[in-house]
Amino acid sequence: MTIEMGQIIGPLLLSLKTVMVCSTLFLLVGIPAAYYLAKEDLRFKWLFESVITMPLVFPPIALGFFLLILLGRDGVIGAFLGEFDITVIFEFPALVIAGFIAGLPLMVKPLQSAIEHFPKPIVEASFISGKGEMQTLFAVILPSIKRSLIAALLIASARALGEVGITLILGGNIIGETDTISLALYNAVIDGEYDLAWQLSGVLTSIALVLFFFLNILQKKNNY
Repeated sequence: MTIEMGQIIGPLLLSLKTVMVCSTLFLLVGIPAAYYLAKEDLRFKWLFESVITMPLVFPPIALGFFLLILLGRDGVIGAFLGEFDITVIFEFPALVIAGFIAGLPLMVKPLQSAIEHFPKPIVEASFISGKGEMQTLFAVILPSIKRSLIAALLIASARALGEVGITLILGGNIIGETDTISLALYNAVIDGEYDLAWQLSGVLTSIALVLFFFLNILQKKNNY
């Protein structure tokens, strides 16, 4: 079987574009979420943690279905967005939402743990010196746990890259438009195009090895 490079390059570029947007959202949403979940006196902490970690234990297909109901044309959120001619389902934003939801727990939970174990006397000294919470977070805590931050971001981004279940439901698996590299692999297996499936698997494996390489470097530096 002849394999065209577009069958690999197209889904790969779409996946990388999706991961770049998801990574930005992980930083913008994940850092504040981890910081507030690390607070011991946070009310309803168990509820917020349950919502954040739900994608880790809830079947992706089922989660994708619930999101489809919410974001679809007749859904509560989808109908509201429709008033502004904004479409999410079966479009690029659906891929971002799927990757973001799948990867967010892997961004928040490790970072939350790192913040919880950060020496409290240093935080209190920062407050005494006149720094506010956000100043303390970004000027004191995050620079000290930057390796944990980078590791969490890499793991969350890898999860977003490999997401299939939610993406399949929300994105619709439209060839050439919403078929990420993971979905392209799924399609190749379903269609019996095993040569293409091997090559796509090789690309994903290569990316995974690169990520593991950087994670290993971060772990060794933490040990030192």
